Amino acid sequence: MESVGIATGFLLAALHHAGLATLTHTPNPMGFLGQLLGRPANERAVMMVVTGYPAADVRVPDIKRKPLSAIADFR
Repeated sequence: MESVGIATGFLLAALHHAGLATLTHTPNPMGFLGQLLGRPANERAVMMVVTGYPAADVRVPDIKRKPLSAIADFR
């Protein structure tokens, strides 16, 4: 699972660098995908990556991190 996560991170970065938008999806259970695609039982899907070109007028929100004091209390 760790290798899939690392590889997916590299894939998402490369797709973003190429100007594409992505969305990861990990439905549970994932068994339906193997059946839908006619894959053998020894193969198991872990994640789907939906990819496409963003709309010309898309706006990405400027999300700021909350300060640590807003989410944690160290007493």
